[in-house]
Amino acid sequence: MTKPSNLNERQQEAVNHKNGPLLIAAGAGSGKTKTLTSRLAALIADGIKPENIIAITFTNKAAEEMRNRTSRIFNAPSDKDKNIQHVTLNNALFVGTFHSLGARILKKEAKLVGRNSNFTIFDEDDALSLLKKVLKNLNLSKDQQNPLAARARISDVKNELIKPEEYLNPRELKIFEEYEQALLRNNAFDFDDLIEKVVAIFSKNPTVLEKYQNQFQYILVDEYQDVNPSQYQLVRLLAQKNRNISVVGDDAQSIYAFRGSDFRNFLNFEKDWPNAKVVLLEQNYRSTSNIITAASALIKNNKSQKPKELWTENTSGDLIKVAACEDAETEADFIAEQITSSLHQGKAPRNNKESVIASASEAISNTAILYRTNAQSRAIEQALIVADIPYKIFGGLKFYERKEVKDVVAALRIANNPKDEISAERLIKNFRKAETERLLGELPRLGKTLKILELINFFLTETRYFDFLEKNFPNSKERIENINELIVFASGFENLSEFLERVSLLQSADRPAKNTVIASASEAISRGSPRSARDDGFAVNLMTIHLAKGLEFDNVFVAGCNEGILPHQMSYGSMNDTEEERRLMYVAMTRARKNLYLSFYNLPSRFLGEIPPELPEVTQLGSPQYQEPEEDIYTENEDYA
Repeated sequence: MTKPSNLNERQQEAVNHKNGPLLIAAGAGSGKTKTLTSRLAALIADGIKPENIIAITFTNKAAEEMRNRTSRIFNAPSDKDKNIQHVTLNNALFVGTFHSLGARILKKEAKLVGRNSNFTIFDEDDALSLLKKVLKNLNLSKDQQNPLAARARISDVKNELIKPEEYLNPRELKIFEEYEQALLRNNAFDFDDLIEKVVAIFSKNPTVLEKYQNQFQYILVDEYQDVNPSQYQLVRLLAQKNRNISVVGDDAQSIYAFRGSDFRNFLNFEKDWPNAKVVLLEQNYRSTSNIITAASALIKNNKSQKPKELWTENTSGDLIKVAACEDAETEADFIAEQITSSLHQGKAPRNNKESVIASASEAISNTAILYRTNAQSRAIEQALIVADIPYKIFGGLKFYERKEVKDVVAALRIANNPKDEISAERLIKNFRKAETERLLGELPRLGKTLKILELINFFLTETRYFDFLEKNFPNSKERIENINELIVFASGFENLSEFLERVSLLQSADRPAKNTVIASASEAISRGSPRSARDDGFAVNLMTIHLAKGLEFDNVFVAGCNEGILPHQMSYGSMNDTEEERRLMYVAMTRARKNLYLSFYNLPSRFLGEIPPELPEVTQLGSPQYQEPEEDIYTENEDYA
């Protein structure tokens, strides 16, 4: 076993660090995972026992990647070979998520919080079901206490380590106490307990804490900018004695405040751990120089950050394409046209069928369309369908498959065709009897006289649909945005039948037959979208910017770079929130390896005005003009300490 090689000077500096706290501030595309994994392997190569090291990540996927990379560094065979050396290394070395670490500790210490080692871990659905039983036992209806709201408040208490009596009102406190007792009776923990209960054990039992401090002498943490208060406290307690804590992250990519993460833990690392060594990873290996220059200029506008000067030895590459569009449909058409054009430009010789397919498939799968909110996918999906470009959506359903959209469309179909039994069944299944009877009785009559938007308003009012969403779904705001997007689309139609026909055709085109193939690869390229690629799983990637973090693509389109979308209008009035929106834009831009496209309609995002003027190549497709937006709208006196 030898120490890792092929590292640049700064990466090697981080890897070679011996004892004491270490902060690795890793810019986008700077090889942070490689550096952290190499440090892990170097510690073992230097004689540190694997069982004395823990490496903590945020996802099982990231943990698996780190385990695999560590195994490759030590030339260990795959799991399939069942080699003793490999199995011993992986069993002794903990590489996993915060929650898996918590579960492992609770297996041994559960008695200290009233459980035995055969406890059950309740997922979010289980926890919500248990909470609903608690509310029922307390004779609290949904109108008196929204279960989702109560669950969120309890989660806040645990994740932020808040004293319940200082955060919850008397009724919420009673619910919290009954919920905790119910978990105890079930010999169960909810997901938040896996960290909060461990912190509680360590805080109340110094000898137990010391046992784990002696065991876990070296602690490595990935994505440190994303830790929440309970995760932060867990790591801090474990590292107090030996102070051998190594963290890696990038405050410029902290975009999960809505989940409770606090990037100030990253910024305050040197205060928490005096004399900590700090290593800046500033060389980007991913993107062209133009992309890096643009993204760096953007993020410099954030006041609260650890400054880094990102640079690259990569070529300048193409200018950043900026499209000023008339509306969402024009923007979506622009994106589809650019993808089609790129297929033509990058195609292989026509006389080589396999090369043609491979080239087109690679171009398709290396393309991503990113957006701030899921509702934005509607116009984009429709443009891709019309252009016959295969696509897949990460982390969500396609627009017309979303429950709230299907509910509204079902009501409109009844208004248009009272004999539609499938739509009637959907309404009967989803709404109360009195509401359903009124809908089925009134919609056919109203369908003859009311316009589309009036019919939608009737449905939303009669069912109190927005209240229904807020009471039953934690992502109700996103679902309401989807309905609003459907309303925008429907407003372009005078005739209900034409609108429903268009929706049906879009749904049908979105579900191609499994074995559908264009006659030849040459035809596929000439049309700009090989269906054969769809059958092989190749497709353009659609996702929110939040889901894109950690990924990279040759070609990236960032749609909706508008004021009110990115930055989102809900961030107005808060410098904290506005700076997080800027970090979102930064993350989106730095996903691109070669080609970056930024598009907007209506009012351009202020962030576009923060890109050096020599870097964008602007295409004017409508009335909005590309110009530097007005100054930020936020409160200047917010406390960042």
